[in-house]
Amino acid sequence: MQIQQNIPLRQYNTLGIDVLARHFARFTSVEELGDILSENPNMGQPPLVLGGGSNILFTGHVNRLVLKNEIRGIETIKEDDQHVYLRAGAGENWHQFVLYCLQHNLAGVENLSLIPGCVGASPMQNIGAYGVEIKEVFEELEAFHLQEKKVYTFSVNDCAFGYRDSVFKGKYKDQFVILNVTYRLNKTPHFNTSYGAIEQELEAMGVQELTIQAVSQAVINIRSSKLPDPAKIGNAGSFFKNPSVPQWQYNALKYRYPNLVGYHNADGTVKLAAGWLIEHAGWKGVRRGDAGVHDKQALVLVNYGGASGKEIFELSKDVMEAVEGRFGVKLEREVNVV
Repeated sequence: MQIQQNIPLRQYNTLGIDVLARHFARFTSVEELGDILSENPNMGQPPLVLGGGSNILFTGHVNRLVLKNEIRGIETIKEDDQHVYLRAGAGENWHQFVLYCLQHNLAGVENLSLIPGCVGASPMQNIGAYGVEIKEVFEELEAFHLQEKKVYTFSVNDCAFGYRDSVFKGKYKDQFVILNVTYRLNKTPHFNTSYGAIEQELEAMGVQELTIQAVSQAVINIRSSKLPDPAKIGNAGSFFKNPSVPQWQYNALKYRYPNLVGYHNADGTVKLAAGWLIEHAGWKGVRRGDAGVHDKQALVLVNYGGASGKEIFELSKDVMEAVEGRFGVKLEREVNVV
């Protein structure tokens, strides 16, 4: 597979940031990946792996090898009385994988409908939405070690999943390329409709009999009403993580702001809605040139066309400072800043 030079990355990141990759290559198999790495011109620098480009902010040109993961395929590995185990290539579109599960009446990922990105990012980020996280259906993954040129298998414990976190964002950052992910889907659904506005949307849809297809459509409707389409306006979905605070801090904030949104975590802390904090700090709908905070969902930063990565980054920095100044709560970026 040929390594290309000075390739524009605008079409490969959903924020639409216009930067160049000094070296760029695509791969559709582990064999192609190995061949590319043997020619890697960036001595001493780990490659940057791109999937759907939906969780990345480029703040300048990329002077290392950029690898576009295009490993495809979905196959049934095994099944038992309760589960079907599907292995999907890391380059598969995530929502298309969800649709595949729905078409085959396999439950577990319906609440994760319409999340942008590829399969390979799902365990890296431990993606989650509407009360469900990927770790709940994760079985294992295979990943290629960039230095050792060897494939390793990771179990759920090996991945050390946290809130939008895994070993691939910390301990093993830039060391592995995820090749495929195996999910454990349920033959009999266990519905989770209590989070967010799913129950209200199902009622508005006139749903009489609850199905995974109905739950998926409700999630799609909610997300579409709140979140901008990256094909129409550049964005990376949720730009910030929802912060968790001690119970005492939540109580103090709730006393001052009775409408504060919070969800109790198992560890006794309370998760706050970052979008609510940003909105009530006065940033919802704010626009600076072509960089802005979305006018319907303050959790989303947008590129109206010509914003640079640095402008988006500076905007995020100011939003974080404003939220901390008003509420005493530190926000953390969910996107990867490069």
